[in-house]
Amino acid sequence: MKLRFGDCALDSTARTLFHRGREVHLAPKAYEVLAVLVDGRPRALSKAELLGRVWPGVFVGDDSVAKVVSQLRKAIGDDDRAPIIRTVHGYGYAFVATVESDGAPAPARDAGRAVCWLFCGNREFPLGDGEHVIGRTADADICLESPKVSRRHARLVVDGTRATIEDLGSKNGSFVKGVRISTPTRLAAGDEASIGPFRLRFHIASEAGSTDTEVVGR
Repeated sequence: MKLRFGDCALDSTARTLFHRGREVHLAPKAYEVLAVLVDGRPRALSKAELLGRVWPGVFVGDDSVAKVVSQLRKAIGDDDRAPIIRTVHGYGYAFVATVESDGAPAPARDAGRAVCWLFCGNREFPLGDGEHVIGRTADADICLESPKVSRRHARLVVDGTRATIEDLGSKNGSFVKGVRISTPTRLAAGDEASIGPFRLRFHIASEAGSTDTEVVGR
């Protein structure tokens, strides 16, 4: 998908970034941080979430995120007068620029309106209506980095409070409540899906708007 923001063009399929028509070469981790921030907009992502998604299983400090964000800001021409990446002091970062796709504004995912969620360890994924691809690439809607997870491993389809999960021909399979699935399978509140070494707990927000935050970790 080709996205435009500010003076930049981002091709998530080709993993390329252009600034004012010139290609910008980013380190792999810098590209992944940018992709995660763009995908999560306008929600502020904590440093812990960024570390978990971009450096899974690797011990690095918060300063690693700060250094990468600083490099990104320089690469994309971020300006304090019209910020693209906003610092949320004491918490993390948020991508706040307007994004266009194929000439039209690309809708941001509104985490505040999501009624379905996936929890994985200390990570949480709001699920708006539509398809959500689970895989190990940074371009996946739900990125789970592990050699046991296929690039496009499974797909979640959400319609209101109804959700189904489907394996996409992965090598190691997808499981719901411990059973390997071969057809699209409905998820009920509290169901656990297993993707490689990851366990994902599916939740539906209560009528009061709160979400049961019981978490089953990796």
